[in-house]
Amino acid sequence: MDVGPYQDIGFDQDGDVDPEQRNRLLGVEATDVVLFAHGWNTSPAVAERLYATFFAYFPGLVGTGVRLGYAGVVWPSMKFGDEPLPEPPGAAVRAVPAAGLVPADRHALGVLFPGHTGTVARLGALLDERPASASAVAEFGRLARRLAEPPAGGLETSCFTDDLPGDEQGPPAVLFEDPLAFSRRLAHALAKVDDGARPGPVPAFGFDPPDGWDGLWRGAKELLRQTTYYALKRRAGAVGELGLGPLLAQLARSRPALRVHLVGHGQGARLVAFALRGLPDGVRTVKSVTLFQGAFSHYAFAHSLPHAAGRSGALRSMEQRVDGPVVACHSHHDTALGTFYPIVSGLARDDRTAGLDTAPGAAAPPPFPDPGPRWWAVGHDGFRAAPHATRIALADALARGLPRAGCVSVDASSVVRRGGPPSGAHNDVCHPELAQVVVAAGRLGE
Repeated sequence: MDVGPYQDIGFDQDGDVDPEQRNRLLGVEATDVVLFAHGWNTSPAVAERLYATFFAYFPGLVGTGVRLGYAGVVWPSMKFGDEPLPEPPGAAVRAVPAAGLVPADRHALGVLFPGHTGTVARLGALLDERPASASAVAEFGRLARRLAEPPAGGLETSCFTDDLPGDEQGPPAVLFEDPLAFSRRLAHALAKVDDGARPGPVPAFGFDPPDGWDGLWRGAKELLRQTTYYALKRRAGAVGELGLGPLLAQLARSRPALRVHLVGHGQGARLVAFALRGLPDGVRTVKSVTLFQGAFSHYAFAHSLPHAAGRSGALRSMEQRVDGPVVACHSHHDTALGTFYPIVSGLARDDRTAGLDTAPGAAAPPPFPDPGPRWWAVGHDGFRAAPHATRIALADALARGLPRAGCVSVDASSVVRRGGPPSGAHNDVCHPELAQVVVAAGRLGE
């Protein structure tokens, strides 16, 4: 880390913080601390690289009266071997073609989901063999979903998964839709992403998956990735509300003059947003929140849902716990959020496909409706239905500044645009312009 003072802040899956790291954070000599939480598809090594790259932009951006400290949240997540890394501008985008599970994937899944060693081994074997068997694909889907079960005796529950009221949001397609049909649907989505099509609705899958059985198995692997994502969505909420929120309250008590600026990427954006739910009323230590490609519902901060006026998002009024703006940077080049997020988050319809043969060569199953904007993520199109929300382009935000409070959507598509399949530009967040957004949100340049 070329900047300092810097401190890692590690949490376990129940939100318990590393006590030595917490104590060092409490003692940091700074007027302001920028605290960054990485996304779900990230290993500790990749998170460290992300933080080092992103924080390096700050020394030349802050005002002379600011003594800036830095912190990086490390929470239990994983990176699949075929995911591109966060890279600075000018660096080549590197990704490994989708295939089976590399040894690092199997190890990470075993660590992330203890007690599922046999399940992970069988998943890996099926991906290696890729048999031309509908029952094998269905078995793979059922095994993948075992990993999403809340750990026995843990504090992760469904209340940390929902961005909308439970009866409004579930049951989610990724966990309950017929696994064979869902793998076929994901295979079509992957083919669309491969073709470079702009993220958007995936057509009804009334035709065979591209590349036959190989394409269907690629869809099955995507089902595993998205099931892992769903499990870590729950974990991000738990770590935020049970871990980071109380830590911020402790920081406010011991260092009342310290100003904290929260930054999150992907599911890390969800983590820092849910930390606001764990922040006691009256604590004003958080001066800004900046969300990069947030992987949670664009209605999470809504006071009234457009399709259900009497209901609100899980984070209703949480922006009032921030003594500054809550900023969501979004990009339509993010295929992880633009294509896959609405598919996996939408309602399951396995009653229309259960028992049907959706393998290559079979008769087409009933068409699935486009999930539509109801299921879009905040990192795809910004906040929706949040009161007094502002929408602004990145260039205008950098030229004129940001509002001093409330929910602000910043279209960052002009810079967040690089990346290959399957996630597109989701990880393309290492840009000086995005660091400038954090500085503007927190008034750190003044």
